[in-house]
Amino acid sequence: EVQLVESGGGMVQPGGSLRLSCATSGFTFSRSIMTWYREAPGKEREWVARIGTFGDNTNYADSVKGRFTVSRDNAKTTAYLQMNSLKFEDTAVYYCNGQNYWGQGTQVTVSS
Repeated sequence: EVQLVESGGGMVQPGGSLRLSCATSGFTFSRSIMTWYREAPGKEREWVARIGTFGDNTNYADSVKGRFTVSRDNAKTTAYLQMNSLKFEDTAVYYCNGQNYWGQGTQVTVSS
């Protein structure tokens, strides 16, 4: 059974940081490009960041570039999203995706 489980979300003040994790099982993680998406209230789900299989090829949406860092640990079959300098507009449910499988999402709320 394929599982992707996001964690690490929460409420944080503007300028704060969070680190999201995506723990996976049931598929060949080390061969999978891992992608983070987010869905804000009333908006479509959007791509945030992507990391290649060896972790040396990363891409970011312009809205998060320079603030977010995607990483992975193939031994732990887990992907991460380090989010710094958070803004109000980063508030969303964050999802990870691998091989077109989705996790259940984790809520990130940036609020003062």
